[in-house]
Parts: sequence; C-alpha cells; structure tokens
Amino acid sequence: MGLREQPSDELALAGLNHLIWRGRRLLHFSGCDYFRLARSPRLVASAASLMNKEGLNVAASRITTGNRSLYAKLEESLAEFFRFTSAVLLNSGYSASLAAAQGLAGTFTHAFVDEWAHGALQDAARYLNCPVMVFRHRDVGHLRSLLAKPRKLSRPVILTDGLFSHDGSVAPLREYMKILPREGRILLDDAHGAGVLGATGGGAAEAAGVGHERIILCASLAKAFGSAGGVVLCDSRIRSQIFERSGIFKGSTPLPPPLAGAALTAARLLQKSASRRFRLHQHTRQVREQLKITGWPIPENPGPIVRLPDLSPAASARLGSQLFKAGIYPSRLKYSAASESAAFRFVISSEHSGEDLKRLTSALGSFEAFNRRL
Repeated sequence: MGLREQPSDELALAGLNHLIWRGRRLLHFSGCDYFRLARSPRLVASAASLMNKEGLNVAASRITTGNRSLYAKLEESLAEFFRFTSAVLLNSGYSASLAAAQGLAGTFTHAFVDEWAHGALQDAARYLNCPVMVFRHRDVGHLRSLLAKPRKLSRPVILTDGLFSHDGSVAPLREYMKILPREGRILLDDAHGAGVLGATGGGAAEAAGVGHERIILCASLAKAFGSAGGVVLCDSRIRSQIFERSGIFKGSTPLPPPLAGAALTAARLLQKSASRRFRLHQHTRQVREQLKITGWPIPENPGPIVRLPDLSPAASARLGSQLFKAGIYPSRLKYSAASESAAFRFVISSEHSGEDLKRLTSALGSFEAFNRRL
C-alpha cells in the first residue's frame, strides 16, 4: 500500500507532541511513535552506552563477523514478549516480511493477500513461489469463497496486516482461523498492532484471542518500541529456514547495536508495565467518543488511529486551515488503494495530554458543526 503525507514540507520535532512547520510550533497527531519511546531517556541512554562500547555499526552480515550476543538476547526477549518460541531480528520491519517469505518459499500451494495489505506483504507474496490471489479488504466471505475452490494439495497462506494503519481497523483473525484449512498459515504483518493491542501488547492476534500455532508474525521495532528494525516471530523450524534460505537476512548488515540495545530496553519497559497501553486506549476512546458526539461518523476501530471520512477538496482546504489556526498540524495521508484522495488521519499517543486531546476534538467538532449549517 503506497502512502504520501500531505503537506510534504520539511518538519522538525519540538518536544514530545509538537513540531515546527512553516515557522510555527504545532501540536501533532501523526507518526507511529505511539508511546513516544523514541525520545525516552532510558532508550537514549541504552543506545549511547552501546554506541560507546560497540560503535555505530557491525559492518558485516550476521553469518560472517557481524553477529553479536546482543542480537540473540534481543531475539529471546522479543520471543518472550510475544509468546513465540523463536525470533529472527531484521534491520527493518519491511524486510521482516520479505525474509519470512524467503524462508517459507515452496511451503504453500496458494497465497491470499488482503487487497489493502501493506506493501511489504505484497512484495513478500512474490517470494513464496506459489500462485497469489487477492481478496477484498477484510472480507471473510470473499476469502472463504476463494479457499473453497478445489485445489490440488491445498496448503494456503493468508497475508494480512494485523492493525491497518490507514484507519486503525484490525483483520478479523478469529474468522480467518475458522475457514483456514489445517495445513494453512497466516503471515501476519502487525507492525502497528505489536506492543499496542492485546492485554500484554502481543498485538492483533492476542486481542482476537487467537493462538500462534498457525501464525508467523512480523513486527516493527520502529513504532511502539521506539527504536528501529523488525522481527519475525515463529517456531524454531521456520527460524532455521530463514537463516538458511533468506538472502535478505544473510546478505544484510544487521541492526546497529545502539538501536538493538534501545529496542531491548523498550521490550523490557513494555513488558513490565501496562500503564502506557492503558493511557493510549483511554485517549483513543476519548477522542472517538467526543468526535461522534459532535457528528463525525467515526467507526469503532481498536487502533489508536482516527481517520476522517473523505472530504471534498474545498472542505479539506477549509479543515486544514482551521487546524492550522488552532495550532494543530494538518496531517493528511494518501493511501493508493484505500482512498482516492488524501484523507485526514490522526494518530493518538499515550503521552498526549488531556488538553492536547481537547484541542483536537474542539477544532474538529467546530468544523463539523459549521459544515452542518452549510
């Protein structure tokens, strides 16, 4: 899924929840640093300590001289966090899906991809060495009809996001599991749900009450975990296959040690305390409920992402101007498959204050009230 943020002017951060745009300090509801851990003093200290010890880069693949005990330690911590038996660390969340698919190549007879799946999954499908079919977005009935067609040696794999970043909705994983053949699997890119959804931050699968027996999970460490890199959560057999078969894993320089150390600290922080997740979901509910009261048709999505309905160009311009006057960055995104034009999309953080949330809902509420008078 392609995206383009509008406007595209250069931005500079100014504290946890503000940035500088066009010479003004504005409150922002954008980006994916859901817990603002990217600016956490504890993560920064971890990164600085390892930078002094290990330097900026190991400058080699993990299969040559680039391996470090830190990587195994982070993999063990992430496997424990997400309750999988094994993990494979990659240098980006995007490459995690690609490496998983390379490791799984030849395993499945057919692949089924959600039409709005992230570009990483759409690219990953090409590495699976099997026919690929696209099903309508989150459409269980359509997927069921595709799975029901007679196929020789049917071992399907479903490729889907866990939490969809364009609107905060989630894949109906429980329903997918009911229609998935016994030999089938789900390759789940939960970059936005990992650390955010579920009682312990396990993501969309945990929130849906779905076990991991038939899931290969790909997650980003650059969002809820505030660092960088990606990880594949799987069993030991698939881990071995990725090590042996994935050119992306074998041919890439791994995550820089300072960032791996920061990710390890983040995993421990999020595992020990649920307070950030609690605040995040509380803030999200507050914004959604207030917008509904003022007339906005906001769907009941669990993710901390609030997307407004598509507006006309004239209405978009008016709302952007109104947000700017209210001291709020007018965050708009264009998803190539999910919308015909750029839509306003607001990302809530656990570290937004009550006043921050009130300023956003007041600005949007007054705009909706004005539109109803037209």
